[in-house]
Amino acid sequence: MSSVVEVLVSGGRATPGPPVGPALGPLGVNIKAVVDEINKATNAYDGMQVPVKIVVDDAKNFTIEVGTPPTSALILSELGVSKGASLPGSEVVGDVKIDQLVKISEMKREKLLSYTTRDRVKEIIGTCKTLGVTVEGMSPKEAVKAIDRGEFDKALQA
Repeated sequence: MSSVVEVLVSGGRATPGPPVGPALGPLGVNIKAVVDEINKATNAYDGMQVPVKIVVDDAKNFTIEVGTPPTSALILSELGVSKGASLPGSEVVGDVKIDQLVKISEMKREKLLSYTTRDRVKEIIGTCKTLGVTVEGMSPKEAVKAIDRGEFDKALQA
């Protein structure tokens, strides 16, 4: 029978200490090998909190399933800021470009409800509104209208 351990680790910076080590210790698996595998798999999310599922079978073999950080964390990471606006309607913490939103939509492809890049980007723009982030210098609402008008078709089809 397999055991499943779910942890939240800092991308590319997991250590044998908590939360990974204590959770895996009783299972008798090589913790260093697991940590190395987690760091390799989460390197793209450097410093962000990433959900990781570790499945250990009876023979002490393991597999790693890496989730994606929350959309808000990916947006803030792209902007290089640590937190969103405290007053999202009147305060702006940054301006994200369509190319950055397309990149985030690819990272979140499996978790978002939309099927096309255009719709996934519009879904992500909804998160920008709650963070106090503008899109290409426009309010999130205006950016969605611009996408609907076809102003960013070239970037959304790349």
